Amino acid sequence: MFTVFNEELAQLAHGIRDRHQSFARGEWTEESLAAHQLQEFRRTIAYVKEHSPFYGRHLAACDPAAITSLSADELAAVPFTTKDDLRREFEAVLSLPMSKAWIFYETTGTTGRSTPCPRNNTDSLHNNTALTVYYDTIFRQFGDEQVIGVSGPTELHAFGDTFGDVCRNLGHAVAKMWPHSPMVGYDRALETLRVLPATGLFSTPGMALSLAKKAYAAGLNPRRDFNLDVLMCTGELASPSLLENIGALWGARAYNALYASQEASVMGAGGADGRLYTAPLLNLYEVIDPESGLAVEPGADGVRTGELVVTSLYQGSKPLVRYRTGDLVRLGAADPAATLPATSLEVLGRTRDGLVIGGHRISGYDLEELVLSRPRGYLDYQLVIDAVDGQDELTLHLEVPSDRDGVSVDESAIAEVVRERLDVPVTVEYGTLSSVTTTGAMVSWKAARVEDRRLATPDGERAAALALTSGRAQ
Repeated sequence: MFTVFNEELAQLAHGIRDRHQSFARGEWTEESLAAHQLQEFRRTIAYVKEHSPFYGRHLAACDPAAITSLSADELAAVPFTTKDDLRREFEAVLSLPMSKAWIFYETTGTTGRSTPCPRNNTDSLHNNTALTVYYDTIFRQFGDEQVIGVSGPTELHAFGDTFGDVCRNLGHAVAKMWPHSPMVGYDRALETLRVLPATGLFSTPGMALSLAKKAYAAGLNPRRDFNLDVLMCTGELASPSLLENIGALWGARAYNALYASQEASVMGAGGADGRLYTAPLLNLYEVIDPESGLAVEPGADGVRTGELVVTSLYQGSKPLVRYRTGDLVRLGAADPAATLPATSLEVLGRTRDGLVIGGHRISGYDLEELVLSRPRGYLDYQLVIDAVDGQDELTLHLEVPSDRDGVSVDESAIAEVVRERLDVPVTVEYGTLSSVTTTGAMVSWKAARVEDRRLATPDGERAAALALTSGRAQ
């Protein structure tokens, strides 16, 4: 309701809402969207050059008035922004002083220096409006009487504020709970979910599994003793098979709800049909070869695969220009039959999270989808890669309920698909897994889910993940 105290912001909010709703209804043409993106790209360049000390230097040679199109050739004349730039320049990247923000967030700092990510009202209005319009397509399936739990990673993360605001926009009650907090813990979070009872939950995929695991340990069955209709998963890699398993555990529909970062805010959001969509009123999207930095051309299927680069198309506290996300994506083409008239997006993991197994390169997303396409009903998983006599071998560790209720694992089918794709043997083992599997959102998918015994010592991210588990409430 803060906008009632500021007429300018109230007008801005109405305009943003109207644009996003019009876009979602399919009322924008390719030409009108391209014109909007070009206009806002040029405005962002001019804005950051004037207001950000870093960009004043970094883009000194860029004249926004000279940018006449968003072709690959013209974009290539604008230098990239990298994570190293953000860590080195710190507050110099900001386009507004902290006093002009309404809230302060920062990156986790588990694998590098934390960087400031303040948000002003302009930032939140743009991002939360896009999410409100996209999520309306999901939540309207489950009626009006909804209570949504929100379980985020830390208090300095946008998770709770963003989803709380979006649910308020949609008319749904919210309960924020932090199971890793020593003041809350898993038992209290589960009790809150039951007593409300919550009909939906925003969490990481790992948290959704952990809560199910803790429920079973307390003698509860997630499907029978809770009332969840929908799980909105974000913050970690989420293959379709993992989401299907999470939904089966809770007797609910699980969505890959959001692709975002503290630095770049919202880059993708889910729709009712289960796809993850770009937000082209918020960002300009590019796909580049991570090695050469050159634009990737679409394949015969219209899909571009490579590292995602985004530019903010709104001017707030910290707009980023041609920001290399470090994430490998598949960017599809718009589908007339889709829930939303935006391109679909599959996030395949960080570019450095790719693995070579049996001589075959595979992304984290595709590896997870491969090994989890057959098992259902598991509470947690981890992969071990070993080399025996020069031959790579995989072990899929699954943690399942003690009564194996709802568990279905076709080991021969898993072995067949892995052999076909990677030409390596796979063994399925069962047992309790350590809490390192819960660190994906804080460190990386690979650090949380993969133990690569081919390495003499754990890499830096794996070591950070192991260290992180010792300081969390379990």
